[in-house]
Amino acid sequence: MVNIMKKICEFSAFAALILFVALFSSCGRQRNNLSLEEVEVFSLEYGNFEDELNIFDYIQIGNIDTSLAMRNGFFYIANGESQKLMEMNSYGDLLTLFYNEDTNPRPSFATEDGETLNATRKAVSYPFNRVNNVTVDGRKFIYAVDRLPIERQEYDEDLQEHLENIVVRFDGNGNFVDYLGQQGPGGTPFPFVRNIYVTNDNELVVVCVTSAGPMVYWFSEAGQMLFTIPIEKKNVPAPYDEGQEYYLEVENVAPDYNSRILYVKVDYSVPYVDEASRMQSGISYDRTLVYALNVETGTYAQPLGIHPYTEVSVDEFSNQEYKIPYDFLGVSDSGWLFFIISNDSGFGLQIVQGNGQRILNRQLEMDRQKTLYYTFSLSNSGILSVLSVRSDKAYVNWWRTDTLIQSITNN
Repeated sequence: MVNIMKKICEFSAFAALILFVALFSSCGRQRNNLSLEEVEVFSLEYGNFEDELNIFDYIQIGNIDTSLAMRNGFFYIANGESQKLMEMNSYGDLLTLFYNEDTNPRPSFATEDGETLNATRKAVSYPFNRVNNVTVDGRKFIYAVDRLPIERQEYDEDLQEHLENIVVRFDGNGNFVDYLGQQGPGGTPFPFVRNIYVTNDNELVVVCVTSAGPMVYWFSEAGQMLFTIPIEKKNVPAPYDEGQEYYLEVENVAPDYNSRILYVKVDYSVPYVDEASRMQSGISYDRTLVYALNVETGTYAQPLGIHPYTEVSVDEFSNQEYKIPYDFLGVSDSGWLFFIISNDSGFGLQIVQGNGQRILNRQLEMDRQKTLYYTFSLSNSGILSVLSVRSDKAYVNWWRTDTLIQSITNN
């Protein structure tokens, strides 16, 4: 870019301006500032009826187990508080309800023997205990993480982890297929599941969190276990000379949709030395790298550097800049990586092309004082959706980030 600017300076002011505009639209590692509009898709009332959410436990201690997934314009909401799972279209119409009969009233469109009275809706009874994460594959198979009752949970002495999660599967007609554990159908429960994904080959990827680092389980379309990938901190590459002190955190892991690749996002910190005393007084964030880990060979490719978010603190005497790492949301099937961070007016979004050539930065507005809870979902096509809980009702919105990426790519 320095050489380009030198060449620009050789032209007249008018010609330089024209050349700069042309080059800016196509040069590597550029930052684009096109607008990104938030669209309200539909809203949901609170309550216990089939098309309502039960989020009334948000004032209690503990995590909220309500999550969102979107595929091909259909939305899937796992409402752990009411032990049910809803499939809805983009108008907010309920299409299929998977529900625990012990904690939910019988849907108005279903009879006592489970028959459906409405041809456009379907009710499926399943004894969910605490359903949370959900995803859908190309066959419309639905996968949902459920927490086992205490009496069915196990403890892994080697991992020193409680094993309490399974993944239940329903086929495209809403029929229960089976549940998956570590070894496949009917297997040992998983450690805590952070998220689940399905590739374009309908292979399920389960990302778990353990004290040693992420543990990833990769299954075939039929549900057979293909790979178990432990990502321990001690085995993660580091960009430092031997003997240099550093700290790392594997913040998140997400799969590629088209190949057996895991994207491992790592934040690095180094000791902070006070200039006055020349004594170490803590640690300081240094950089973020994303590695592509080949699942079949166990090898890491050269990393991609990710720019941190810059926060400016202004006081009476000075301005200070702080570098903060983004959180990794995942990757689209077109190869763009998505990162997000909370800020004063909502969220900062950074989208990075897989080769690092283009970087898009956007602000997602959200009134944090009116929002009691939120959960994001990134579809495989690259659409970012959010379920936000407010005092009056819950809202499902999206940002057409796929259209933004397409417009940038075409230009």
